[in-house]
This record gives sequence, structure tokens and C-alpha cells, in this order.
Amino acid sequence: MFLLIASMIACLLVWASLHDLRTREIPDWISVLIGVVAIVSSLLGWLGLSIVWVLAGGVVGLVIASALFRFAKLGGGDGKLIIALAMLVGPVGILIVLFGMAITGGVLSLIAMLRGQRDYAYVPAIAAGFVGYVGFVHFLV
Repeated sequence: MFLLIASMIACLLVWASLHDLRTREIPDWISVLIGVVAIVSSLLGWLGLSIVWVLAGGVVGLVIASALFRFAKLGGGDGKLIIALAMLVGPVGILIVLFGMAITGGVLSLIAMLRGQRDYAYVPAIAAGFVGYVGFVHFLV
């Protein structure tokens, strides 16, 4: 069931990435839907995380996203997406997502710098971090 949920979330992240690349905005409904999927999946026992861990992930995601928004100039839509993903993967899982996100974001920033851009879409880095997390967790199981 985890791979089905992860596939659905990956599709939403692809949609968000395409929208971010075109408009530099992320629709709020994507973050809300990911959060709802996290809560419902946890309550039905499909996620492998209790509702306490889902909520703890949301709190950790809120702290991280707030810091990135405040100090690293990450966009609000990106922050909301990080919070929703933190609910889905839990407080430990979001650290793995952030690791992949940081590596991919560094590559994207180098590409943007070489192209002379000061602004670039960051959702592809968030999506890559999530895909890396899914691969890592699937490898462990």
C-alpha cells in the first residue's frame, strides 16, 4: 500500500513541479491533498505511522519550513509542500527528504546561476527528495 500512496504523491509532485516551472506558484490544493492523504492513510493503518507521528512530522515540517521561509527565502508554497510531506513521512523521514532536496536544490541553483537566473523553481528538488526517500525506504524494507 505504501508504494501506491507514494506513487500518487509522486504524481501530485510532478503536477506541482510543472505548475511551479510555468508560473512560480504552487496550488494550495496539492499541499492540502497530501496532508489529507497522510492523515487518512495513518488512521486506516496504510501508512505505517501512527497519527501521533503524522502530527509530529507536521510540527517538525512547520519548524523547518518556517526557518527556510524566513532565512533561506524559500517560497510559501514550497514551505506548505514541505509541511505536507513531513506529515506523510514523519519527523525522521523528512530529514531524509531534506537531504535529497538539498543535493538536488544545489544542482538546480548551479544550473540557474550558469544561465544567469536569480529565481528558479524549487519543487523539482522537493520532488526529487521525496523520490529519494521512497527509494531509500523501499530498499530498507
